[in-house]
Amino acid sequence: MNFSEYLKQDAVSLADRVWRRDVTADELLALALGQSERAQPKTNAICRMMETEARAQLQKPLTGAFAGVPFLIKDIAQDYAGLPTSAGSRAMQKNVAAKHAHVVRCYLDAGLVIFGKTNLPELGLKGVSDSQSFGRVCNPWNAEHTPGGSSGGAAAAVASGVVPMAAGNDGGGSIRIPAACCGLFGLKPSRGLVSPGPNSGEYWFGASAEGVISRSVRDTAAALDVIAGGEPGDPFLAAKPAEAFAQSMARDPGRLRIGFSAVSPIGTPVHDEAKAAVERAAALLRGLGHEVDEAAPDIDGAALAKAFLHVYFGQVAAMLAQARALGIERGEFELLSRVLATLGGAISAGALTTQLLKWNEFARSLARFHQRYDVLLTPTLAHPPVRHGQGDPSAAEQVLLNVLDRVGLLGLMARLGLFDSTIDKIAQDSLQYVPFTQLANLTGVPAMSVPLHWTAAGLPLGVQFTGRMGDEARLLQLAHQLETVQPWFDRLPAWVGQA
Repeated sequence: MNFSEYLKQDAVSLADRVWRRDVTADELLALALGQSERAQPKTNAICRMMETEARAQLQKPLTGAFAGVPFLIKDIAQDYAGLPTSAGSRAMQKNVAAKHAHVVRCYLDAGLVIFGKTNLPELGLKGVSDSQSFGRVCNPWNAEHTPGGSSGGAAAAVASGVVPMAAGNDGGGSIRIPAACCGLFGLKPSRGLVSPGPNSGEYWFGASAEGVISRSVRDTAAALDVIAGGEPGDPFLAAKPAEAFAQSMARDPGRLRIGFSAVSPIGTPVHDEAKAAVERAAALLRGLGHEVDEAAPDIDGAALAKAFLHVYFGQVAAMLAQARALGIERGEFELLSRVLATLGGAISAGALTTQLLKWNEFARSLARFHQRYDVLLTPTLAHPPVRHGQGDPSAAEQVLLNVLDRVGLLGLMARLGLFDSTIDKIAQDSLQYVPFTQLANLTGVPAMSVPLHWTAAGLPLGVQFTGRMGDEARLLQLAHQLETVQPWFDRLPAWVGQA
C-alpha cells in the first residue's frame, strides 16, 4: 500500500485490509511515521514520539477491532504506563504514569498501534493549542490559524493524513472545537459511558468525557464500542446499548424533530460564516425530511458560563495543588495556569457548591427542550478558526498579571472579592469564540461537531448537534446520513495529498 491508498482508507477499512493480509501492520506504521515526518514541521501535532513502544507492540500478536491501525493518544488523562503524562506542561514532564488509563488499555486491546502523543495547551485549558513547552499547533488548512483545542494536536494529525483517527477528550468542547476547526467529525459521549479510571474517578466533576476525532462516522462509532464501559469504583456509569454503535449507526434515523439556533447563549457576536453554517445545515436537514424549527432551550447562557468558569478556576487550583504535592514548583507553570489557579483558590466552598447545584437546573431545562426536539443544532464555534494569538492578553497585561501574581497581590485581591464583578466579563472574553459547547459538558449529554461548512477563506467550520442523554446512537445515525449526502472524508488540505 502506498500513501495515496492509505489516505483513502478510514481506520475500519485499514483494519480490514490487515485482516485480509493486503497490508501488514508494519507497513501501515511506516506510512504513518513517514507522513508524520512530513507533516510535523507544518503542524507540530505530536509532542512525544513512541516509535519504540509501537515497535514492541508489533512484536506481539495483534487482535481486536482495529488490529494493526496506527494511532495517537492525547498527552492528558490518557496515561501510558512508564511514560510521562505531561498535560502540555514543562512542569509535568516527570509525571510518569504507573499504569495505563482505561481508554489506553482499551485502545491497545483493540489492536491499535500507538506511536505517539499529541500536543495540547497546558493542562488542556484552552480552545487553542499553544503550549509554551511543546510549541503551538498549526491548522493544516492554514498554518496562520489554530486547529482549536484542547485536542488540537489530535485534530491536526488526522487532518494532515498522519492517522485516520486519534484520541481526544472533552471537558468544555475539546473534541468538538478542534473537529470543527479542522474539517473532522468529533463526538463527546454521555457522562459515564467511558471510564476515566483507574487513576481518576472523574474529571471536572464529570464534565469531561473521552472519545476520538476522526474522518469517518463509522470510525467514531467503532471506537466508541471499543472504549465504552466502566471501571470498579467509577462514580458515573452509563449502560452500554444492547446493539453495537457500529451496527446501529447504519440505521436510518427516521424523521427527527430538530431545533436550531445561531444566537450566542452569552450574548456575544456570532460570525456570519457561523450563522451561514447553521442555516445551510438546517436547509440540508429539511431536504432530508426532518422537521426543523428555530428553537433553543430556555437556559440562562450567562449563568451557565459563570457556573462553568467557577469549576474551571477551581479545577486549575486543585491541579496545581496536586502538582505541588509531587514536588513541582508553582512557578514552573505558565502564567495563565497560575492566574487561573489563584482565582480558583479564592472561590469559597460555598460559592463553588452553589454553582455546581446549578448544573441540575441546566440539565432539567435541556431535558424539557428534548421532550419537544430530538436534537439541538447550533454552531460549534461562533467564529471561524482564529489566528494564533487572537484574543490573548496584551504583552503589558501579561507583565502586570505576572507581577501581581508573583508578589501575592493577585491572590489577595481575589480573596477580598475585588474580582467578583469581573467574572461575567471574563466569561464573555474567554468564551466569546466558543459559547456553544459547554452546555453538553455541564448537563452530561452527548454532542457532536459535523464538518458541513467551509468558509469563503477555505477554513472548515463545523456545526454542532446536541442529543438526549445516552442517545449517541441517534446522533451517529444522523451524522452518517449527513456524511452520505454531503461527504467530507476526501476533503483534505491540498498539500496532504502531495506526499
